[in-house]
Amino acid sequence: MTFTKYILTSLMASAMLSTFHACKPKGAGSAVSGDAAEKVYVAPGKYDEFYNFVSGGFSGQLSVYGLPSGRLLRVIPVFSLDPEKGWGFSEETKPMLETSHGNVPWDDLHHVQLSKTDGNYDGRWVFVNANNTPRIARIDLTTFRTAEVLELPNSGGNHSSPYITENTEYVVAGTRFSVPLDGESGDVPINTFKKNFRGTLSFVSVSKDNGNMELAFQIETPGVNYDLSRAGKGTSHGWFFFSTYNTEQANTLLEVNASKNDKDFILAVNWKKAEEYLKAGRGRKVTGLKYAHNTYDEKSHTAKTTFNTETVVLKAEELEGLCYYIPCPKSPHGVDVDPTGEYIVGSGKLAAVIPVFSFAKMQKAIQEKQFEGKFGGIPIIKYESALYGEVQKPGLGPLHTEFDGKGNAITSFFVSSELVKWNIKDLKVLDRTPTFYSTGHLMIPGGDTKNPDGKYVIAYNKITKDRFLPTGPELAQSAQLFDISGDKMQLLLDFPTIGEPHYAQAIKAEKVKDKSVKIFKIEENTSPYVAKGDKDARVERKGNQIHVYLTSIRSHFMPDNIEGVQLGDEVYFHVTNIEQDWDMPHGFAVKGAKNGELLIMPGETQTLKWIPDRVGVFPFYCTDFCSALHQEMQGYIRISKKENNVPLIYSLGTNQPQEKTN
Repeated sequence: MTFTKYILTSLMASAMLSTFHACKPKGAGSAVSGDAAEKVYVAPGKYDEFYNFVSGGFSGQLSVYGLPSGRLLRVIPVFSLDPEKGWGFSEETKPMLETSHGNVPWDDLHHVQLSKTDGNYDGRWVFVNANNTPRIARIDLTTFRTAEVLELPNSGGNHSSPYITENTEYVVAGTRFSVPLDGESGDVPINTFKKNFRGTLSFVSVSKDNGNMELAFQIETPGVNYDLSRAGKGTSHGWFFFSTYNTEQANTLLEVNASKNDKDFILAVNWKKAEEYLKAGRGRKVTGLKYAHNTYDEKSHTAKTTFNTETVVLKAEELEGLCYYIPCPKSPHGVDVDPTGEYIVGSGKLAAVIPVFSFAKMQKAIQEKQFEGKFGGIPIIKYESALYGEVQKPGLGPLHTEFDGKGNAITSFFVSSELVKWNIKDLKVLDRTPTFYSTGHLMIPGGDTKNPDGKYVIAYNKITKDRFLPTGPELAQSAQLFDISGDKMQLLLDFPTIGEPHYAQAIKAEKVKDKSVKIFKIEENTSPYVAKGDKDARVERKGNQIHVYLTSIRSHFMPDNIEGVQLGDEVYFHVTNIEQDWDMPHGFAVKGAKNGELLIMPGETQTLKWIPDRVGVFPFYCTDFCSALHQEMQGYIRISKKENNVPLIYSLGTNQPQEKTN
């Protein structure tokens, strides 16, 4: 292809991907039918039917909504600082943001995966990915808090992540950007991409008992970009499927140079075979790495960081039967597996059809070596040999597919801004409905499991335009809920979301709500800084460190008068919330702290570090309204000049002015 053709290709792709106005659906303001409100109304005091876990995109957080109401229930801090909850500000949570690069206080959270047992959501954990500095996090659904963060070595981005096998044996991550592997050998010219850049697929094992993650092994592949992935299930359990782009292996002007090939690949990985090779000692131990593993202990209420230095790598092109490429038109984004595990749907975002591959045909093609060559040493299965069929004229810009459990699939189309329902067996389009506008991911509750709940689908849209009240140059992000219980999809509700909503998943509320932790038992608190009652509250000096062991309970701190702290001291407020009542957190903040607040759950201990910068008397107070006397929940700390004669004293209710006597 000539350079001129490259430019034309690029212009066409850009036009497809950015021409919003040309594809704006008609009738956007009156698309809702009469009974929509009834279908999403959740009466006061009643619960929603589903928890909906939605990526917060570049906010680095995870949002939780109720469905069908669209009510925001919680924002869970994961990869980013969150002053509302003190996440990353308290001494106990700072380690959760540690990486090999130091403390990284932000990331780009894209995808959400609920843990599974036998291919169905089990309500134990949610896994999410950090796209920028490659990490995977696990959120515990008893506390709705981040329990663990694992950094991934040898990775230049973590987009194809965190997808899960049907019994949560592994959480898997494919590197978005192929890069030279970690270490000094990575200092190579960028234009040596084809020679020196490599892709890696990380398989992270998950403990069935407690969810703890460990980097089990990595598969090294030719240097391409990995976009998304899905595990096989049912008949295809034991396999994993990754969409790839930039099979041209371009290192510059990718919008042109990575769109030249008519087909890129879906990479099929036999991870059961990988386990066999590992057992046979065919993996290569790689040392000299550095990657962080952060864990949070709900007994000590403290996080810790350990750094790992090695992993085991399997080289795909050297191990027969481990990996196969399947050609897929064109620049595939989503790769999705139907509830039976037999059908694998590729969504080429520049393609005019949706190819559906058959796992059985793929297996037959491998047995009969129906290959059309190799790419980077890995066999390429003939397109027709793995193809079940193509959905013709589905729309423009297919991105993602989920399944309704009734034999149908629904695919999102970015360019033509619509959802399209089609039948898996005969590949005929059954229905299409506009979205407002340019949808990216979509989600059906249980839509990637063996047993989807085909009641709703949500479109997570990239452009909002006229959907909500204007809020300046940037508008609220948008989700749209559709009823899919009938033959035709019906728009029910718009609701705004936080950050850029990428993928989401939803689970029946009954699988989660009754497991919710209400308090942390104060007698089980093992924090070294706990004060389990007022008798333990105290202030201690250790050199220039002042440790204040505070208790908080409606509606006072113990102690609330502190004197004898000197300029130059470091003050550590260790605050234990000794409440043992559900939904009764207390906050803590002190004037002038170059830090955030604390938000302390009942029975928990958290620490705020404060270095006073001047003499005076500084108030501290509870930031979370807790009672009718919340305003009275305050205290003072006095800071004096260094080497003064003020003794270190503390009190509650006794430091009264002396009364004059005649």
